[in-house]
Amino acid sequence: MSETFGQALRRLRGARSIRDVAQLASCGKSYVSDLELGKRRPTPDIARALDDVLDAGGELAALAEQRPGADPLDQADGLQRGLAEEFATSALTGEGLAEVEYTVARHGRATRYRAEAELLPELLADFTDLRLRLTGRQSPPTRKRLLIAVAQMSGLMALTLLKVGDARSRAWWRTGRSAAAAAEDRATLSWIYAQEAYQLFYSRDIHGAVELACRAQQLAGGLPCVGPALAAPLEARAAALLARPDAAADALHRAEHGLERLPETARTASAFGYSESQLRFHSGNAWTHLGVVERAREEHARALELYPAADHMDRALIDLDLAMCLAIEGDAAGAARRATTTVVGLPPSHRSALIIYRAADVAARVPEARAVSEVRVLREILALPPGK
Repeated sequence: MSETFGQALRRLRGARSIRDVAQLASCGKSYVSDLELGKRRPTPDIARALDDVLDAGGELAALAEQRPGADPLDQADGLQRGLAEEFATSALTGEGLAEVEYTVARHGRATRYRAEAELLPELLADFTDLRLRLTGRQSPPTRKRLLIAVAQMSGLMALTLLKVGDARSRAWWRTGRSAAAAAEDRATLSWIYAQEAYQLFYSRDIHGAVELACRAQQLAGGLPCVGPALAAPLEARAAALLARPDAAADALHRAEHGLERLPETARTASAFGYSESQLRFHSGNAWTHLGVVERAREEHARALELYPAADHMDRALIDLDLAMCLAIEGDAAGAARRATTTVVGLPPSHRSALIIYRAADVAARVPEARAVSEVRVLREILALPPGK
């Protein structure tokens, strides 16, 4: 299906507002909007002017010479895009702002049970609308709340890309920090730093993870917010990897205190919350890294009691920690069997890069000289292409 003049104009305009394009092309805003919606045909002069404004190299002028198609689905797409932009660039009402914040919160909850590949397209669509809202004229309080929403959505984008193993997540952390700083919101900035610390942790930049986790706690100060509650257990896990048991125990103590100070509304199954189930999992992970397997098992058993069955990722990571406990005790076959069952038992869409990363840690714990058939099976499974 060939592209219409309106579709090409919308594509070439990109993030530029209709108002700006109309002014540069010396025509009305409603005229440009009607062109995109397919309600009007451009004159040759307007088509050439738009070509010049958008550096289209004659593409629009050529399309203007063609007769328009009558595909109603194309017209419906153009109408929807135009209406969406009109609403997105208008001044926000109180109800409209509440709807934006509800959408962000809904995506935060979805991270706990939806596969990343399913979530990403919806994040992108809603983030596109949110970006357009920032181009409109909003009051300072409204703009502040929109910037907080941008910071949170940037964090969700980064988390989603992190879980699928895409390094472009790093750029989204920077965007999130910039938005939170522009909003002058310490709680959101603390949350961004705490979540970014996990990126460094799973990238094996353990010292960097500790630095960002500490930054998250310092930024929050005395605020009872999610950032410190999320960052302290990450600091404990990193200290455990660095074989610093006293530092890990101290960080876990701060994590318990941080969770106790959270309001009930923040102890929720969401990327924007923190719960006892997560703390028990993170504490168990720290004890696993320290080799204190009985304490690790106690914490993980409590976590599995608390986590819902739909939380595939964290439950799988707990199972892989329990497999690591078996490996630490010298049961290579048992460790490999549990890790293999965990990976294979996950729905394919939830076998993320993060899961494979941790399962590979279990396989790497067994020396080659002691590798048994179960370990070889695990390594063969982990060597398969994604999706297999």
